Amino acid sequence: MSFGEPNNPYGQPQGQQPGYGYPQQAPQGVPQQGYGYPAAPPYGGGYPGAAMQMPGGVKAARVMLWIFGVLQILMGILMALAGGWFADQLSSSSSEFDNTDGAAAAVTGIFVVIGIFVLAFGVWAIMMAVKSATGGNGVRISAIVYGSLSTLGSLVNLVGGNVFALVSLALGILIIVFYAKSDAAAWFKRNRQQY
Repeated sequence: MSFGEPNNPYGQPQGQQPGYGYPQQAPQGVPQQGYGYPAAPPYGGGYPGAAMQMPGGVKAARVMLWIFGVLQILMGILMALAGGWFADQLSSSSSEFDNTDGAAAAVTGIFVVIGIFVLAFGVWAIMMAVKSATGGNGVRISAIVYGSLSTLGSLVNLVGGNVFALVSLALGILIIVFYAKSDAAAWFKRNRQQY
């Protein structure tokens, strides 16, 4: 009795090898498995319907964005308050200058404008940190732009003699690197229908 006969009802169907009862192909939607252990799924699960996990680099950069955002919001509020306090000190002090009210108004305006700018920059960082969980590729690009501007500002402060700018310089570079990696790109370009 041969397995190759087409009219033999007890033989192996043509075109298949004996597999001791195991299916030869993976079910539809499941990647092909290799010998021994199953193949490692692509990053984040990879199977249809499997939830993708946020990469560690994006999680770390998200924490950095939260820290930057909170500190910049506090700094913006303090700068606006300092401008008001400085203007009060200028206007109440008796000095040789005739036009202290004009100087006080100018100083207050400069401090308030800088404070609002820093406050807006902090809100931007917090919005990117929040949207990193559900946002698309635009959030990733925005975070890279934010990291670039933060790095540039840190370099300007460093040239001005502020050695503490090294910390924000390092964090800005890390934000750029973590959001520019390929696993971050995969995270932000994922199918978000399940979220």
